Amino acid sequence: MLALIQTIVMALDIYWWFIIAAVVFSWLYAFNVVNPRNQFVGMFSNFLFRVTEPALRPIRNIMPDLGGIDISPIILLLIIFFLRQFILTTVAPAII
Repeated sequence: MLALIQTIVMALDIYWWFIIAAVVFSWLYAFNVVNPRNQFVGMFSNFLFRVTEPALRPIRNIMPDLGGIDISPIILLLIIFFLRQFILTTVAPAII
């Protein structure tokens, strides 16, 4: 059972970094630092979009319009942090 908990925590940690990578990449794309016509950039952008958008879309639907500011990644990172801490401090000690 401990291996399952460690696997879930590791998956949450990896997803955390995917979200951060998507945010940084969106900034690079918006400020025209990366070449959007580059095939690798397009594949990387598509991958990050497909990985993060299913979790970000429900948050964006609930959030009010804040103009050009998108805080849905911050909210998702807080949710992941809460889940990770809940698993490590509540679930894991109860199982072990």
